[in-house]
Amino acid sequence: MAETIWQLLHACDDAAIALSAPDRLPLDYAGLKEQVTSTAATLTARGVTQGDAVGIVLPNGPEMASAFLSVACSATAAPLNPNYTADEFAFYLTDLEAKAVIVMDGVDTPARDVARAECMAVLEIQVADGAPAGRFTIEGQSDGVAPQSSADDTALVLHTSGTTSRPKIVPLSQRNVSASAQHIRDTLALTSGDRCLNIMPLFHIHGLIAVIMASTAAGASVYCTPGFNAMKVFSWMETAEPTWYSAVPTMHQAILARAARNTEIIERLGLRFVRSSSASLPPQVMAELEDTFGCPVIEAYGMTEAAHQMASNPLPPAGRKAGSVGLAAGPEVAIMNEDGALLERGAKGEVVIRGPNVTAGYRNNEKANAEAFTGGWFRTGDQGVIDADGYLTITGRLKEIINRGGEKVSPREVDDVLMDHPAVAQVVTFALPHDKLGEEVAAAIVLKDGETAEPKEIASFASERLAAFKVPRKLVIIDEIPKGATGKLQRIGLAEKLGLA
Repeated sequence: MAETIWQLLHACDDAAIALSAPDRLPLDYAGLKEQVTSTAATLTARGVTQGDAVGIVLPNGPEMASAFLSVACSATAAPLNPNYTADEFAFYLTDLEAKAVIVMDGVDTPARDVARAECMAVLEIQVADGAPAGRFTIEGQSDGVAPQSSADDTALVLHTSGTTSRPKIVPLSQRNVSASAQHIRDTLALTSGDRCLNIMPLFHIHGLIAVIMASTAAGASVYCTPGFNAMKVFSWMETAEPTWYSAVPTMHQAILARAARNTEIIERLGLRFVRSSSASLPPQVMAELEDTFGCPVIEAYGMTEAAHQMASNPLPPAGRKAGSVGLAAGPEVAIMNEDGALLERGAKGEVVIRGPNVTAGYRNNEKANAEAFTGGWFRTGDQGVIDADGYLTITGRLKEIINRGGEKVSPREVDDVLMDHPAVAQVVTFALPHDKLGEEVAAAIVLKDGETAEPKEIASFASERLAAFKVPRKLVIIDEIPKGATGKLQRIGLAEKLGLA
């Protein structure tokens, strides 16, 4: 197994296509390797060495993909959301102690001024007219030699979401990200003949590892879009002719909403599978995706601290279980109780993992590490159960479990029931503060186009399928549920965002 990103790249066929993009010439692996080595030489000339963090603030697209690979091969890549404010850039860049920041020449971003104010080098990348997808230059760039990173060097740093606390820094080594990329490649049986349509943001672990690096591990190609756009995704599919794509459930739902208008394109597609991760996929959406695209939908389970993938449903002929995130797919996966004892199959508890893709620990945070690791196992913070066949089902995020007067309610269980209502398109169940019970069950609902339903009617539907204490006492019907930067629906803090608390 390759233990560095450069080893993965070096094994790829020079003549094979690595990156492509709308209205751009494709870039082969020979060109991508040249980009990696020349960028490494430029970073070295600017005083950036292995272990130094380099902020990458670029629009989604092929240059973001190649910049990530280039920096990660020779230093520590720190991709950041280009839509951050100046204050957010100041926090993340200083917290990471970034040595340099890469920005796009001619593209206005507050990251540029923040970096200069903090005495960080600003590296402006330029893309020549007619350049292949992913090819760029940096002023003073020169030819380089193969990067010399070792397996234990830090390749990538990302912050946790910080939903309930200060974001924590997650360092991922060359071994961590390379192992995860190869785990995903093997799970999906990726080969050099595969092409992924990337619609995921490339400042998030899902797109970086499951799409870019897993494809690299297979010597396959990625069609890099400017980011998710439901209005354009089918035209991109028609042009790119992908064999697969990976997305979060809200993206899949937006694609399905436009599928009926694009049946001719769908009929010509040759998708081998569709992948879903980063949030639970409602079984109803999985069934509709498989019916629409005529291929299996593979739901996987990932998190930043695991360099993404931990478990995945397998490809046919092995069985897929709707509502389950599948079998262990890389690291060992087990269930642990609050006292640190591993539980038998069928018992509910906290999901724990260990393996070559799992971070060695948060940076500069002894308290978080003491809480996160028990006996060599990393505690994910997710509640789940492994069935007799070894399939893992996530029953909820431990911090999101609703405590209604001592009765514990899994928001996902309520979601799945409400999604069965014929008028419901999306739902997020969440905790609503209550003066006597502590928390009450609430749900935000988006209705399907052209459908109508009253909260009382939906609550009645739920009451026929759920125990009384699990039925939402507060139902709000809204046009759109607030999402995070990666398109995930967020439960924590939703009551406040909707003005209910």
